[in-house]
Amino acid sequence: MAKWLHSTSFADLPSHLIFEVLTSGRLSARDLVCLELTCKMFGGSHELYPLKFRSLVDFAAFQLCISHSIYSRMGGDSQKKLFDRCQGKWKRVFRFLQLVEKSSNIVETSEGNMQIATGRYHTLLISKASVYSCGSSLCGVLGHGAETTQCVSFTRINFPPSVYVEQVSASHNHAAFVTQSGQVFTCGDNSSFCCGHRDTIFQIFRPRLVEGLNGIPCKQVSVGHNFSVFLTRQGHVYTCGTNTYGQLGHGDTLEKSTPKVVERLVEIGSVIQISAGPSYVLAVVNDGRLYSFGSGSNFCLGHGEQHNEFQPRVLQTFRLKDIHIVSVSAGDEHAVALDSNGFVYTWGKGYCGALGHGDEIDKTIPQPLNSLKNHLAVQVCARKRKTFVLFDTGIVYGFGWMGFGSLGFPDRGVSDKVLSPRSLDCLRDHCVSRISTGLYHTVVVTDKGRLFGFGDNERAQLGLESLRGCLEPTEIFVQDLDDESAASESG
Repeated sequence: MAKWLHSTSFADLPSHLIFEVLTSGRLSARDLVCLELTCKMFGGSHELYPLKFRSLVDFAAFQLCISHSIYSRMGGDSQKKLFDRCQGKWKRVFRFLQLVEKSSNIVETSEGNMQIATGRYHTLLISKASVYSCGSSLCGVLGHGAETTQCVSFTRINFPPSVYVEQVSASHNHAAFVTQSGQVFTCGDNSSFCCGHRDTIFQIFRPRLVEGLNGIPCKQVSVGHNFSVFLTRQGHVYTCGTNTYGQLGHGDTLEKSTPKVVERLVEIGSVIQISAGPSYVLAVVNDGRLYSFGSGSNFCLGHGEQHNEFQPRVLQTFRLKDIHIVSVSAGDEHAVALDSNGFVYTWGKGYCGALGHGDEIDKTIPQPLNSLKNHLAVQVCARKRKTFVLFDTGIVYGFGWMGFGSLGFPDRGVSDKVLSPRSLDCLRDHCVSRISTGLYHTVVVTDKGRLFGFGDNERAQLGLESLRGCLEPTEIFVQDLDDESAASESG
């Protein structure tokens, strides 16, 4: 027995064991492709699957798709449409599902897991199990202490040794961090209790644990202007902070000093993604329905009117057409949604072409972005009068206001308008994995773990110490703390 184990390679294992490894859920779509390309065993027939599948890996990808939380809740017609849009390739379907699932969280790169979040005048970064920040430390948003007013390059934030941050969110004047264990830390201006600490109305200069969420593991946080939204692993939503427009979703306009569960969403179902705008919230439920609440200005809630909603209300446009939404992004004056077939929808204020329909006309309810229907979108990103769409090929399209170059088109002026979606050709040499845009700056992460920024850098929000701004993507380098220590010792 010992001799057999010692001399047997992975390829000699029984096919059913190999199949169990492939469908364990620990492999990415890219891993499956690599296995199929590098080993004949994974590309051949093992009589384990119907002949309609090209290979063992193809059959494994199919099994992973049908058990995926998004795909399993899609209707039969939607499933077929997605399969056709992925050119009949189950590995591509699985890759789409994985990319969409991580659209608000950390992404895998060849340099490790990474996430980027851009605030008004600052940027947060997760890289190599550490958290970094740069830009203006307004109200303590950078998390480096009261003595720090600005970081001209990405600087590591000190967390307790056993704390590993997995998701970050940045806004105007506060920031939030979700850890591997589900704990939440916040820092910045707490005058409206948006940081979730009822014992102080002052600024919090270093990340502090939100005790009101103790025993309630979270998986995502999204911060708006003076309020915060927390999504738990159970699919429940908690909110705290200012509530002038009903953006906390509790049916009133009373501010909450600590996180409180949104009861209406508990009744509705399990929420899978949240996105906070300046004073409104979008919440995606696991059955594909989209709910909104808060300020109705600029038609951002998507109900065809500008009334404030004090409790979550479903967007009928999607529900009546049986459109399954999987991801959303709440911009300053408009919103963007992505459905289970990779189609994109926009609504809200059309100023500067932020909606991508070739004009500046407001859209009171969600409208499909037909100019992108031949592409398979995996992430949408909206902010101040501009929008980005990332496709499964790693290509990015942008439209709206150039905003000091933050739209990424070097051939256009810093205040120009781009009314229709246009490819960011300056990034075509890279496969983009994630994009985030702030007020006047934008940062992208590539599949190789490289960072590129463009737009305004007046407050060092791009982490480019020597530049005040850049119209085209410029690579950003992050120095590890270990490298910094080594450099100081050698000096």
